Amino acid sequence: MNFSIEQSILIEHLNYVIKGISTKNLIPILNCIKFELDKEGLYLISTDNEMAIKTFIPKEKIEKIESLGEVVVSGRFIYDIIRKLPNEIINLEEVANSKLFITTTNSSFNLNCNNIDEFPNIDLEDAENPIRIPKKSFRMLINQTAFATSTQESRPVLTGINFVIDNNTLECTATDSYRLSKRSIPLDGRLEFTNIIVPTRNLLELIKIVDEEDEMIELHIFTNKIIFKFDDIVFMTRLINGTYPDTSQLIPNDFAIELEVSYSELFSAIDRASLMSSGDDKNTVSFESKDNSILISSNIPEIGNVEEKISILSKKGEDIHISFSSKYMIDAIRALSSDRIVLKFNGEIKPIILVSPDNNELTELIVPIRTY
Repeated sequence: MNFSIEQSILIEHLNYVIKGISTKNLIPILNCIKFELDKEGLYLISTDNEMAIKTFIPKEKIEKIESLGEVVVSGRFIYDIIRKLPNEIINLEEVANSKLFITTTNSSFNLNCNNIDEFPNIDLEDAENPIRIPKKSFRMLINQTAFATSTQESRPVLTGINFVIDNNTLECTATDSYRLSKRSIPLDGRLEFTNIIVPTRNLLELIKIVDEEDEMIELHIFTNKIIFKFDDIVFMTRLINGTYPDTSQLIPNDFAIELEVSYSELFSAIDRASLMSSGDDKNTVSFESKDNSILISSNIPEIGNVEEKISILSKKGEDIHISFSSKYMIDAIRALSSDRIVLKFNGEIKPIILVSPDNNELTELIVPIRTY
């Protein structure tokens, strides 16, 4: 393999595949990137066996191709070398004794190659009926749900996002059993029912390389994996085995109390109140409605207390006094990102529901905290 390419083009694609390498992996070959140069162009591939990323640079973007071939080299070293080189033409040549020779006008590196036969054979085939979603919608779908997933490996299914496709709707749900975020988007056509759990950690890596352009991203769903295809990138992740808890009964249709408030006022008040809840593991704040206003308060006995008052824009039902985690509430409010927010209650020990009055596709749930 021998070719020349502009540094900026190569590092752009290395920025994608480096995300498929785990720094904690004890198997050396899984810390590598595979270069495949054929007559169509250059493929870069990385995997940690749970996730794989493949990107393609067409031959038109390659300065010169002397000979075709493939090599496997340390991902972190090749990435750091190319990243620190100036933006000029770089030559990469496989030389004798399994070495990759990297040269520019003023620099040269010899990098040991690994055994190609040890690199995993990754199946990145297409599904018969892929699902197509605008990239901007997909990014929003993940960003508005991922924060609610659990980080505790004791319940693996809760460390992922539940994708459910029913007729022409995709619904994504995330929960750590103390809060829940559910977002749905319409799909084109009637699709086969699907219920899978996708690791949140891998989805967060994916959206780092998905831009917000109007183009589509394709979802190819299989029994044990899901493949995302967009631009010149293929991203695969294994699915989480298990049954996701049925959350459909957690959100009631009717509520005794509904309060509509300003997004910015609620966010700012809880953000400031949380300053006096940092001594509490749960970051607990108190929320009390009275007539046409809400009092939000918290205290640390040895330091002090804070009280914030905001106006109620509209109200249904009686007053309520309830406590909750300020961190969970701020995360939920931020996900809604609406001028106004409606908070719905069915009592002091029942979950709090947050929605936007203009959008019924996103629902946030928070379990209250008992303070008595």
